[in-house]
Amino acid sequence: MSRLVGTTVWGIRTPIVKQGDNLVNIVVDAVIKAVESENIHLNNKDVIGITESLVARAQGNYASIEDIAHDIAYKFPNDIGIVFPILSRNRFSILLKGIAKSNKKIHLLLSYPSDEVGNHLMDIDKMDELNINPYSDVLTEEDYRRLFGEKVTHPFTAIDYVQLYKDIIGENGSIYLANDPRAILKYTKDVLVANIHERNRTKRWLKNAGANIVLGLDDILTSSINGSGYNEEYGLLGSNLSSEDKVKLFPRNCDNYVNEIQNIIFEKTGKKVEVMIYGDGAFKDPVGKIWELADPVVSPGFTDGLMGVPNEIKLKYVADNELKDLSEDEAIYVMKEKIKNKEANLTGKADSLGTTPRKITDLLGSLCDLTSGSGDKGTPVVLIQGYFDNYATE
Repeated sequence: MSRLVGTTVWGIRTPIVKQGDNLVNIVVDAVIKAVESENIHLNNKDVIGITESLVARAQGNYASIEDIAHDIAYKFPNDIGIVFPILSRNRFSILLKGIAKSNKKIHLLLSYPSDEVGNHLMDIDKMDELNINPYSDVLTEEDYRRLFGEKVTHPFTAIDYVQLYKDIIGENGSIYLANDPRAILKYTKDVLVANIHERNRTKRWLKNAGANIVLGLDDILTSSINGSGYNEEYGLLGSNLSSEDKVKLFPRNCDNYVNEIQNIIFEKTGKKVEVMIYGDGAFKDPVGKIWELADPVVSPGFTDGLMGVPNEIKLKYVADNELKDLSEDEAIYVMKEKIKNKEANLTGKADSLGTTPRKITDLLGSLCDLTSGSGDKGTPVVLIQGYFDNYATE
């Protein structure tokens, strides 16, 4: 076996990117300097990942809470019901400030025992002990406090999110807990759907139940308000806190960036790399039970070579069943030949049993997100090598 290393991942440091910077040149220069400095040999099918926040910052894709308030006031003439927001200071509390600034009365409906991405509002075992049925029971804020206590904090952030959101919407607003979005229609027929991955289903349920106005966060700031940033496809979804009164929106026109970077890298090195923009990874924390993906997609833009899902043989399954009586050299030879001659689509085949054919961009985006982190590592660009190699690659 001549090759002893498979996939390798490099976090690439860049200068601090500011609004108006030429991000394409910054990324290309950072990658080329890094490979020269570390004696890395760039190859065809290497992958360059760029965090979405870098793209949005260079684009200046920001909006203020006043911009959010303006769009909300225009699209919602009366009281607003907000359904199933996630529990987040970084993601939703700043949006709620903008919505509240529209001076509309807010009826806020939270899902329980957790939000869509796994942030818990209550201990699930205590919920069971109290005989609460999450499929049918609707709790008022008063019910919630009586049953679970006056201060219920998140295990990671130590924030009481019900109190945080109540402070934002004011005493005139109301908070309820339910898992049927139609519960909000008792209080208002005009609803802003705030969940992410199930938003289309939530909208459909509300419309079929007779709601009047049904919009989602993806319908707010889909065009510029007084020169603000916007996202025509995702609206406020994928946005992050930038300051106390401003949000950074999900980036736009990502395909243009990845294709240009791919072309320039080829011109400079002769290597055709793949390029993607990545946001949150798609993985679940085993302690906090939080599913990381709070963006609408893992990757809002990627080159064509990253389309599809892996087509892989489960090596240990073959080793346990077909190779157990062979010598080491024989087993290596047979395994390599099996991989070289595998079918183009192994879906449902015994040899692929136990593999997880998720989208390549979801897998790579999760790898990039874990590599760059969300703190002070300072590596918003990631270089991945050998990802498309396998046991048979020499």
